[in-house]
Amino acid sequence: MPAVSKGDGMRGLAVFISDIRNCKSKEAEIKRINKELANIRSKFKGDKALDGYSKKKYVCKLLFIFLLGHDIDFGHMEAVNLLSSNKYTEKQIGYLFISVLVNSNSELIRLINNAIKNDLASRNPTFMCLALHCIANVGSREMAEAFAGEIPRILVAGDTMDSVKQSAALCLLRLYKTSPDLVLMGEWTSRVVHLLNDQHMGVVTAAISLITCLSQKNPEEFKTCVSLAVSRLSRIVSSASTDLQDYTYYFVPAPWLSCKLLRLLQCYPPPEDGAVKGRLVECLETILNKAQEPPKSKKVQHSNAKNAILFEAISLIIHYDSEPNLLVRACNQLGQFLQHRETNLRYLALESMCTLASSEFSHEAVKTHIETVISALKTERDVSVRQRAADLLYAMCDRSNAKQIVAEMLSYLETADYSIREEMVLKVAILAEKYAVDYSWYVDTILNLIRIAGDYVSEEVWYRVIQIVINRDDVQGYAAKTVFEALQAPACHENMVKVGGYILGEFGNLIAGDPRSSPLIQFNLLHSKFHLCSVPTRALLLSAYIKFINLFPETKSTIQEVLRSDSQIRNSDVELQQRAVEYLKLSSIASTDVLATVLEEMPPFPERESSILAKLKKKKGPGAVSTELEEGKRDGGELNGGAERGVDAAAAIASNASTPSPSADLLGLRSAPPVGSAAPSASSLLVDVFSEAGPTAPSGVMDDNFLSDLEPPSETSDSLLVEAPSDSDSAPNSSSFGSEESAPPLPESDELLNKFVCKNNGVLFENQLLQIGIKSEYRQNLGRMYLFYGNKTSVQFVSFTTSVSCPGELQSELNIQAKQVEPQVEGGAQVQQVINIECLADFLEAPLLNIKFRYGGALQNITLKLPVTINKFFQPTEMSSQDFFQRWKQLSLPQQEAQKIFKAKNAMDSEVLKAKLLGLGTALLENVDPNPENFVCAGVIQTKAQQVGCLLRLEPNAQAQMYRLTLRSSKDTVSRRLCELLSEQF
Repeated sequence: MPAVSKGDGMRGLAVFISDIRNCKSKEAEIKRINKELANIRSKFKGDKALDGYSKKKYVCKLLFIFLLGHDIDFGHMEAVNLLSSNKYTEKQIGYLFISVLVNSNSELIRLINNAIKNDLASRNPTFMCLALHCIANVGSREMAEAFAGEIPRILVAGDTMDSVKQSAALCLLRLYKTSPDLVLMGEWTSRVVHLLNDQHMGVVTAAISLITCLSQKNPEEFKTCVSLAVSRLSRIVSSASTDLQDYTYYFVPAPWLSCKLLRLLQCYPPPEDGAVKGRLVECLETILNKAQEPPKSKKVQHSNAKNAILFEAISLIIHYDSEPNLLVRACNQLGQFLQHRETNLRYLALESMCTLASSEFSHEAVKTHIETVISALKTERDVSVRQRAADLLYAMCDRSNAKQIVAEMLSYLETADYSIREEMVLKVAILAEKYAVDYSWYVDTILNLIRIAGDYVSEEVWYRVIQIVINRDDVQGYAAKTVFEALQAPACHENMVKVGGYILGEFGNLIAGDPRSSPLIQFNLLHSKFHLCSVPTRALLLSAYIKFINLFPETKSTIQEVLRSDSQIRNSDVELQQRAVEYLKLSSIASTDVLATVLEEMPPFPERESSILAKLKKKKGPGAVSTELEEGKRDGGELNGGAERGVDAAAAIASNASTPSPSADLLGLRSAPPVGSAAPSASSLLVDVFSEAGPTAPSGVMDDNFLSDLEPPSETSDSLLVEAPSDSDSAPNSSSFGSEESAPPLPESDELLNKFVCKNNGVLFENQLLQIGIKSEYRQNLGRMYLFYGNKTSVQFVSFTTSVSCPGELQSELNIQAKQVEPQVEGGAQVQQVINIECLADFLEAPLLNIKFRYGGALQNITLKLPVTINKFFQPTEMSSQDFFQRWKQLSLPQQEAQKIFKAKNAMDSEVLKAKLLGLGTALLENVDPNPENFVCAGVIQTKAQQVGCLLRLEPNAQAQMYRLTLRSSKDTVSRRLCELLSEQF
């Protein structure tokens, strides 16, 4: 493209700029500018017509004045006139002025659009590029309406020059980002995709940015780009640095294009075509191999380019999560970066390994680097790197290394940066609870946590340790002894006093037999902290004192004396005064039996969701969308039921009133406690008593609840025992869009539904604005689903509403209640919605989820099929070979059987087949079928109306790459529906 020559340098402009720079004060500058503006205005209004050079010079001066921060209210028409010039420099200045100063609502837009149309039709590549740059820079909806149909034609035309194609691709990308509804590719789709094969690398680089953006919105339309992208990537990766000389950057061939190709492939699942997939795996292996080669240059640009490609390749490997060999190699490569001298590389390595830790294939490989990560946590200078190290320790933790990791995190807490202490405390509390093999270790850990970082221990953490101690008889004595010893420290944090007051008030009698912890010593120890505490803690201690009177009658006179003192019954705080007066009167007039009834031990807490995990997710912020969805995979959360959904467990679940929460599912906790058991098992520790109403104090803390055995629990925020959501909470959001009807389901809804037949967790839907993640679990005929709506933009979603509907007969087959979501979703934030599902009868269709919100004033209306299918209500059933075939013969009526023979869509891997059949929810029966290559399964579908027994037989033929699937059940509609669903999975 031609540049402005020296002879065209506009001396008058240079003199003006020099005068401005030489001004000694702001007033002098304004005076000079006003003088110049008056001169320009007189020139434009003068009778004498200005030539092109003069117009250009004066328009340039106006542009410069505007860039200095002064308003310009004239000269626009002269700039528009420059667009009709045949001189490049004049046309360039006209377009520059318009791009910077002309408002999209200007009256001149029509004239500007006409000038742009003329330049686009001129076939002069220089003028065409200027016009395209102007369209992209202004990017208004009016311009999109005028040119969205013309630019794709220019982009794919055979006679268009390469430089124009680049500009057209990037211009179209800009218009698509501002007005996606106006940029409809339609007939141009395949030709735009084939730009990936263009000989000019610049065209490919520009086109791939456009295709990536379009693919995120319409992946199905552009799925043919996968094979072309793999082909182009293969050519680049296998080329030498001399093959692409114009696009080689410090001995690395086309690094920007390589990164863009790898990013494009992350928009799609692994290729189904075996040849394409093999070629892609080969490319990824080559990239990993090149990372091990000695550098060809010592300059930082060379290593930056290599590492950029490497990290994008690792991101793709993690995205696919299907190649164990590549995942382990990626982990080992990242492990080498953990000790690299470059801080940014260490940070990126830790961040990528956090994601790898959630994969079942690479989790063990990540764990081998535990010592290096611990060292990074202790020695890194950069706080952001230390935070990523803490995140990675949290992600790689499991039962085998929990004690080591928790100990290291506790050790680090003593010197940790204040900015990350609260998050560290929450992580330690969650890990200690999740992987507690014995409760004494858990109690020790939490008390140690309070001692080290008491200021950062939120109420949720100390509430939780109290709940667990109350629910576990075997740890109550140990907890009382431990907390008694902890309170003897001269400097004791207030949170420790709260825990001590509550536990000793409930279980102090268990250690009262030791003379060193006699009742009076316990009371004096607690009371010695009383004057140092805040009002809420003093209120808790007064409740503990009245409990002492019931536990230890010998302390009655001493405690009454304290309650009777002026500092209590005449306290300026009404809460403390009321407690002191009521407790004193109660201890004086109530008989021993009444006192024992009123002040008996707190009952075990019901099991609800963990508020500690909810607080951590809130602390982590909007980036948590994808992390939440990945974390459950290692522990089998990816499958509908997994091996833990046994018949006995299911029978217990049926009568259990509370359904596990997202935190329980997130942490891979599948089993429920036995019926009638008050204490949760070690594997279900994170089930909590907190509901969405928010964290509240244990009921023993408040006087309203201290009579909890005589009165029903309060529903106010003072009560820990929050009731289940009311009907009003469970109703779908009321629509704020008036007459706006729900959109029809998206064309890809069935495909999205099929992705979740054999799994419960993942991303249900994603476009450039919104990501919808899903986690769900099912017990007998009941289910609970958690939807995570993530705002991917920086702009707030307003009037955000969702509704779930059951079309037609589905209303009588499914009972669905959805909790309301917040009407605003901040940019980069995430909101959660809980949906409760009850299966009344077998069903064929799926419920519809409609999401409406306004983004930038435009209504977004999306309808999806909610992935609730009949197999979600399977109860796995174990059978012997004899029982299976006996039942198989009983289900021999033609209508009871559904059979389908179909071609394999994926590689016939027996482990993958097993995982999918387990994910279906049935029990996989080993050594039942005479042919060891076949798979047989059994299960019972639980509905409220009836139970439907199902038997399944899958016969793979590896030689023909075919399957025969046979299903028999006691109901014909169930057999057909299951056969239809399952045949899409292999």
